[in-house]
Amino acid sequence: MASIAEERRAPSFPIRELTYWLDGGRSITEQKERVMLELERDPLWRVSDHPNLTLAETRERAMSKVRRLADLATSRPQEETLLRMSIISVVDPGFWTRFGVHFGLFFGALQGQGTPSQLAYWMSKGALTMQGITGCFGMTELGHGSNVAGLETTATFDPETDEFDVHSPTLTSTKWWIGGAAHTATHCTVYAQLIVGGKRYGTKTFVVQLRDTKTFELMPGVNIGDLGKKMGRDQIDNGWIRFTHVRIPRSHMLMKHTKVLRSGKVVEPPLAQLAYGALIQGRVSMVSDSANVAKRALTIATRYASVRRQFGDGTPGAPERKLLDYPIHQHRLLPLMAQTFAMTFAAREMTANYHQLMKQLGAVDGAQGADASDAIKNLKETHATSAGLKAFCTWMCLNIIDQCRQSLGGHGYSAYTGLAQAYADFTVHCTWEGDNTILMLQCGRYLVATALEARNGQPLPDNLAYLKGALAAGAAPRATGDVGALDTLQAAWSSVAANAILSAVRAFEAGLAKGLSKDNAYEFSSAARLHAARMHTYTYLLHRFAAQVAQSPAALRPVLARLAQLFGAHSAVQHSGEFLQSGFYTGEQIEALKAFVNSACAEVRADAVPLTDAFGYTDYVVNSPLGRYDGNVYEKYFELVTSLNPQKPVPYFDSLIRPLLERTNESDDGPELEFDQE
Repeated sequence: MASIAEERRAPSFPIRELTYWLDGGRSITEQKERVMLELERDPLWRVSDHPNLTLAETRERAMSKVRRLADLATSRPQEETLLRMSIISVVDPGFWTRFGVHFGLFFGALQGQGTPSQLAYWMSKGALTMQGITGCFGMTELGHGSNVAGLETTATFDPETDEFDVHSPTLTSTKWWIGGAAHTATHCTVYAQLIVGGKRYGTKTFVVQLRDTKTFELMPGVNIGDLGKKMGRDQIDNGWIRFTHVRIPRSHMLMKHTKVLRSGKVVEPPLAQLAYGALIQGRVSMVSDSANVAKRALTIATRYASVRRQFGDGTPGAPERKLLDYPIHQHRLLPLMAQTFAMTFAAREMTANYHQLMKQLGAVDGAQGADASDAIKNLKETHATSAGLKAFCTWMCLNIIDQCRQSLGGHGYSAYTGLAQAYADFTVHCTWEGDNTILMLQCGRYLVATALEARNGQPLPDNLAYLKGALAAGAAPRATGDVGALDTLQAAWSSVAANAILSAVRAFEAGLAKGLSKDNAYEFSSAARLHAARMHTYTYLLHRFAAQVAQSPAALRPVLARLAQLFGAHSAVQHSGEFLQSGFYTGEQIEALKAFVNSACAEVRADAVPLTDAFGYTDYVVNSPLGRYDGNVYEKYFELVTSLNPQKPVPYFDSLIRPLLERTNESDDGPELEFDQE
């Protein structure tokens, strides 16, 4: 305990002020602390015993929490509910998913795809409050995930009955990974191919009742099964659904955008792209989730590294050295700290941009002209940026969790130290709401298309302004002065990202030159597009980090600036070949950059524990004996393990162990076995 106390004696910044800055203000911090205390004191929200629960117990406890929070979520202000859920997503991510399936995905689809009258209808049925309806989200199929346009489930309009016939025509059209389907949902927003008069109009959204709301029996033509045990998030009851010519009223197609009239006429929206605005929300939230989960992982690993002592200089009686004092351990953890701050600030800006976009789209829905054109441009930019950030940040967070887990040594393998399950729970972020590789390719396609438009005189969006110089075909920029200065690092990453994007453009144009179609030329350049998206996202994160440093309170600016420099420099060293290829840094300057990373790690090390304190997570939320605020790690670790695993008679002693121990060398069918003594 004394070891961690000395880490807090002289921080270079006011810890509480940084907490306020990260949270978005003092009032939000205080509200967050009230929520954490409320959860900690509620027996239903006990989390320390999660590793010992069975699959059935895990799901039942999660459903108890759903029942408790359903009323709370609809009776409190939206800001409070969102704050509560952001904390719960760290405390119990599996429950957060189960709860979010109804309120985020199912109800979100009603909001985003339904007309005002349709939304009012489903709300009157209890869609918002879970009073009469529990929902799930039926997009993914056994044979299709990221390719939403290729979904096989069909919804065929029957003009005689004014109904849709919803059908799963193939095995691969079975809805798969549908959270809430196995046990919970009465209704589902089903994504299916709209067919009217024999013509396909693409994937649209339909509300289909799955179970009788009184008896909970499956509706005619609906078959559902349980997908069972998963890698993580067992709190959510994922299932499969097959539809066999299920009839639903025409009004159960969500028609905010595409409409099917009683006559069978299909009315397409003037701006079909507006339908994609609702799909961005999940990706934006996962950028925030990545930052929040990374904060918890780093709190555990950093506090433990300040307490754990290992080896020494051989002086008799001298204490062993703290892990955090070893330069290699600083290199292991502190660049991850910088990455977490970068994700935090990118999430803040991305969330603000998303809300601004939604207001803009709402104002121009159904309109034409310049305002609509600007809205579509912003939608494309936000869609691409959120796709790249979702992929990049979830990959980054997953790596942070695992690196932090490994830094705990053998203890990291224990389910009770908090990071093994965190890894299993978080890894799904890399494939749901869009496979990460596919999303990065979407971002890369946008980068190539925007560069081509800019070359033809179209204005560049703000986050791609760095392309202007590269497109002018002037002399490539080179580093001068301090290679680790923040403005130099920004220029360096801008140069590398511009170089990568133009390389992707050349690869795309090479595909066209081979006679490939536009789509096939994009596929031809897919490796270059993926790389360009990665380099652009690094650049975006660094620019957003630098902007937040400039806006931060003066007392916080030095430590935040150093973290921003560490993020930019460490990432550059990891990709040093890119900087040499672009010509921005020389080989000598790369060596100087490595030396800068060493000194930056040593400098940040002095503030490492105070920085995790500023994340503002209580011991309850951290939920790891190795990440305790007071540093009393070994006693609490021992207490937790022994209390959850009391000594009991071995249940299979008589059936297996005793026969093993008491067996002889005689077989029932022959003489005693003989062994060659030589």
